[in-house]
Amino acid sequence: MPVAALALEVRIDPHADLLYRQALPLLEQADAENDSASPLRTADLRDPELSRQGQAMARTLPSAVALLEKSVELGHPVAQYRLALYYMTYLPAGKIAEAACPLLESSLRQGFAPPATAIANWCPAFSTSPAYQDALEAIAGMATLYAPYYPQPAPRLACNRNRPQGLELQWGRQRDYQAEVYRLLGELDPQRSQAMLQKAVEINGCVAAQQRLTSNR
Repeated sequence: MPVAALALEVRIDPHADLLYRQALPLLEQADAENDSASPLRTADLRDPELSRQGQAMARTLPSAVALLEKSVELGHPVAQYRLALYYMTYLPAGKIAEAACPLLESSLRQGFAPPATAIANWCPAFSTSPAYQDALEAIAGMATLYAPYYPQPAPRLACNRNRPQGLELQWGRQRDYQAEVYRLLGELDPQRSQAMLQKAVEINGCVAAQQRLTSNR
C-alpha cells in the first residue's frame, strides 16, 4: 500500500499536551546551564568524562522529567519520545531497551516519526516485526498533526550531513525525519527499495540514501 494512503486516528489529550509544553522550557533551562547546544545528550558510556558530564546534567532535569512522565501517563506520543530519549541518554546501556523501547514503540504506533531510528538501533524485537514497517508506512498521513512539535532532537540522523560533536544531539525538522522513515522503508522492503531511497533523497538530500542508491547501480 502506498505510504501516503495510510493515516491513523490519534487524539492528543489537551492536559497531556500542556504538561509536555511545560516541560520544554525546563529542558531549555537545563541546556542553558550546560555549555553544550541541546537539552538532552547521548553520552558514550565508554568515555568516563562524557559519562560524568551526562550524569551531572541529569541532576538538573528532574522537574522536566516529572512533567514528561505525567504527560506519558496520558499517552502523549511526543512526550513518550522525549522521555525515551532521556532514558537513552542517562541509563546504563544494559537498561535502555527495557525502559525506552515501550515508549518508542507506542510513540511510533501513533504516527510520530522521530522514534523510528531509535527503534532500529535499540529495539530489535520490534524493528524486525511487520508491525514496525506498518507503523513506518502510516507516518506520512500524520504530518499535519505533528507539524507543531518540530524540530526534535535525535542521537544521530543518518540523512544529515552534519555529525554531532561530543554529547551534542542533532535537531531535525519534520522533513528530516520523514526522509529517515523513507530510508528505513527502503532498507526493509527490497521491492520498493529504490523508490523509497529516492524519496528520502528528494525530501532532504539524504546522504545515506544517496550512497545506497549509488552502490546499487
